[in-house]
Amino acid sequence: MNTSRVLRTGFVFKTYEAPYQSPFEKLFDIFKELITYTSGDFDEAIDWLRELDKEYKLTTPDYTIEDFIEDLKKKGYLREEIDPDGNGSGLTITAKTERAIRQQALDHIFGKIKRSGQGNHKSKSPGIGDEHTGDFRAYQFGDALDKVSMTESLKNAQVNHGISDFTLSEDDLVVEETLHKSQMSTVLMIDISHSMILYGEDRITPAKKVAMALAELITTRYPKDTLDIIVFGNDAWRIEIKDLPYLKVGPYHTNTVAGLQLAMDLLRRKRNTNKQIFMITDGKPSCLRLPDGQYYKNSMGLDSHIINKCYMMAQQARRLHIPITTFMIAKDSYLMQFVREFTYANQGKAFYTGLKGLGEMIFEDYETNRKKRIRG
Repeated sequence: MNTSRVLRTGFVFKTYEAPYQSPFEKLFDIFKELITYTSGDFDEAIDWLRELDKEYKLTTPDYTIEDFIEDLKKKGYLREEIDPDGNGSGLTITAKTERAIRQQALDHIFGKIKRSGQGNHKSKSPGIGDEHTGDFRAYQFGDALDKVSMTESLKNAQVNHGISDFTLSEDDLVVEETLHKSQMSTVLMIDISHSMILYGEDRITPAKKVAMALAELITTRYPKDTLDIIVFGNDAWRIEIKDLPYLKVGPYHTNTVAGLQLAMDLLRRKRNTNKQIFMITDGKPSCLRLPDGQYYKNSMGLDSHIINKCYMMAQQARRLHIPITTFMIAKDSYLMQFVREFTYANQGKAFYTGLKGLGEMIFEDYETNRKKRIRG
């Protein structure tokens, strides 16, 4: 007598077990966080790690902090740097560590958000591209043959000519629509004025993490896009992605105008038409550089001379079709009013936020800023 096996499928529920991490991996995750907070200062990060070890027993006699440091050297995360003044040598992080920090920032900030596709930003206009829409139309002269849907075309041929006298004519051919994928040029402006560490709150580290995550996202997922990073205090200057872990706040006022001027100069040089500015700031504009090179500063309030220059820059960006999205890490009513008027002048967007959720908002805004099809 034959018996058949019944295969049952379903779900099995059990207690969650965290994936195994080696002693090095556990310490390295913590070290990457600490090196970000210390702006790349290895000695300070290790001091903090030793303190955490005392409190939380992170190491064992079999694997100590010294063992961890040796592994960092062997794996290429550290290099020895000779003091040019002859005062001995020290250890500093390498480019490999900088990449690991950016990847961790990306995982922490964007890891829970669904990743979709692997190309560039989709426009809403059908055109030449490689993002299938599921919509079909009749073949037109000049359409690429690789866009012809053979399944739909053969179906048409069967309906139009019958199976007994099967032929495939040009009238049977259908093409699947695709969406044009556009490139995006983004400038990220980061406020490094002194207020970014005032009032007992570290605002620069979350901003720095967001910048690193955005840089990693663009370079790995949207390689055709461009990202320029600008910091602004009394003046504004461009920094490289590799410089982000070492970014620090300075004893500066806030020259928003200088940052916007530099951002627009950079974007004017980009050939594609999809351009945007993201600005992370927590303070009011309080500084201008005058034509004679002197600085006009007023940290007491929203100086009309300074903010009017900001409005002019916002309007100029609007004329250049460059939207500005402001992420305001402050909720003072008078500052929010300034940002509202600034946003109106540019017809851009503004988010009034604390530090929590900043990365998710920037990610979502970056993903949804789909512009018109590029016309070459």
